[in-house]
Amino acid sequence: MQDPGPEAPYYVVLNAGSGRTDTELRCTTIREVLEGAGRRCEIEVVHEGARMPEAAARVAQKAALDAAILVAAGGDGTLNAVAHEAVRHGCVFGVLPQGTFNYFGRTHGIPEDLREAVQALLRARVRHVQVGTVNGRSFLVNASVGLYPRLLEERENDKRQYGRSRVVAILSALKTALGRHRNLRIELELDGRAHRLRTPTLFVGNNRLQMEQVGMQPLDHAVEEGRLAAIAPRPVGKWRMLALLLRGALGRLGEAEDVTAFAFRSMTVRAPFLSGRRRIKVAADGEVCKLELPLRFEALEGRLALLVAEPLEASSGPDAGDEDTAAFWSAAQ
Repeated sequence: MQDPGPEAPYYVVLNAGSGRTDTELRCTTIREVLEGAGRRCEIEVVHEGARMPEAAARVAQKAALDAAILVAAGGDGTLNAVAHEAVRHGCVFGVLPQGTFNYFGRTHGIPEDLREAVQALLRARVRHVQVGTVNGRSFLVNASVGLYPRLLEERENDKRQYGRSRVVAILSALKTALGRHRNLRIELELDGRAHRLRTPTLFVGNNRLQMEQVGMQPLDHAVEEGRLAAIAPRPVGKWRMLALLLRGALGRLGEAEDVTAFAFRSMTVRAPFLSGRRRIKVAADGEVCKLELPLRFEALEGRLALLVAEPLEASSGPDAGDEDTAAFWSAAQ
């Protein structure tokens, strides 16, 4: 897909997030920058997370018809939903990162400051980047089964009860990870060969920065090579699980003996024969849903036409991460 023309409008799907005043300010900022540069824009504000997939599909269809640039403004879950529709409808995709940590945006050098991010869109060019899929559901950063989806659900319950803060997220994650849980017994098909695996969680990454942060070298290069990275801790007791979390916090998870890790282009996950399991909870970029077994994970290299601008000046930036992953692997992020 070629770079969009200088007259292409911007259709923005914005997660309302923090409240009315903040939302109005963000919309004003986006319009000021784009219209000030002589570019037309339309903004679709989504107030309920459950409505995001529907809104993303509707705006993407319109963007495809109008040869517009489809833009997502929000956290990784919002970016995921809109990117999925950008791939489906063949739209050029722009990102305005507005999450807590913004793995995807940081990986591609997209500014976190909203005004700077919108300005970057104006000088950006198309870069074809990889997306992962599980049973056709896209993910930009990660997907997982087992303990990790449960952790996300428990975290949301605790936030509703105790408030939305990083401390609550970290304590909730530790409570879930160190509590009682059932291990998965699954069968993996890789390169035509079957492997049996027992693990509390199977984590599939599609983000180099995330792999670097927890110390999973050389899997941090898997995405650049058109592959996904799988991490599966072995069943361990509470103290050894705590040790794994600390290793992740220190960026040394790859040194742990209790972790199975590998890269792949496609993988099928099945429940053992006669298990009776037909569906399983899957988390994709922080959004939990139930999918039919078997699960088919695939790396779709170069499928997303992402707008990326060259930085105005080099900057290493602060440490990156997303709230879900940081809370699981690290109580120190």
